[in-house]
Amino acid sequence: MIFTPKQIAIIGPTASGKSAVAIEVSKRYDCAILSVDSLSVYKEIDIASAKPTLKERENIPHFGIDLIYPDEYFSAELFSLEYQKALDYCKRYKKHLILVGGSSFYLKALIDGLSHLPDFSDKIEKEVKDIMNRGLKYAYEYLYNLDSDYALGIKSSDRYRIEKALLINIGSGMSVSRYFKKYPPVSKVEGNISLVSIETDKEILREKIVSRTDKMIESGLINEAGYLERRYSRDLTSMKAIGIKEVLDYFNGKYDFNQMREKIIINTARLAKRQRVFNKSQFCDIKSRSIDDIMDYLDSHF
Repeated sequence: MIFTPKQIAIIGPTASGKSAVAIEVSKRYDCAILSVDSLSVYKEIDIASAKPTLKERENIPHFGIDLIYPDEYFSAELFSLEYQKALDYCKRYKKHLILVGGSSFYLKALIDGLSHLPDFSDKIEKEVKDIMNRGLKYAYEYLYNLDSDYALGIKSSDRYRIEKALLINIGSGMSVSRYFKKYPPVSKVEGNISLVSIETDKEILREKIVSRTDKMIESGLINEAGYLERRYSRDLTSMKAIGIKEVLDYFNGKYDFNQMREKIIINTARLAKRQRVFNKSQFCDIKSRSIDDIMDYLDSHF
């Protein structure tokens, strides 16, 4: 008889306790975990990402963690490949799969699907790279002249979407909307993913954010950021992550220690708010539950 893994995604704002729930559930029901986190994919970013420690991951197969170095590229497409790798593992070893993390964009892209992108020629890739190297403002204006409808729908600072749109426009000769209409998204999910959302009182969540920030600093966040700065460029997307960017500003003298700490707390709280808004707008049929309610729900689900 073919084993069909149960798939459950646990979402919610940062610091709400998602990882702890996922680990507890995995221990109870012999699951593997797929991290849905855009920062945990990076090797060497251990403290700023708040990824589970090796001890916490002990005896639980984890996917989506420590895949690439901070100067390497990652995307929703690559996340879908990691999902397939995790699911294949669960089928082979008869385990269920828990998806957990705050980067719900990856989960949304996985469920709704991604449009196939062609392999662009070296000439096209060089042309787009040359445009991007002239600066983000220039690249956005270039895109606007090619595809104003799409350009108006994204931020002029969104490097990833600008570059991708330029590749599509220049490489295919079609606007982004026309391209996606011709090549509609195809869901990457096998079977069904049940979604549960952790809801935490705002004041309690802020206390958790403060506690996590202090724990990160005590665990060596400043040393980690210093190491990353020595090894990598500050211009990398990974180096703009909350926790890293504030420490770099501390190094520059923009903040003193207390201001740095407070900035991390404020920016983390703002991220949590954005995550709440995104989850409610993109997963409108999902019911938010307390951690205790989620554990009861999962107990009954398995």
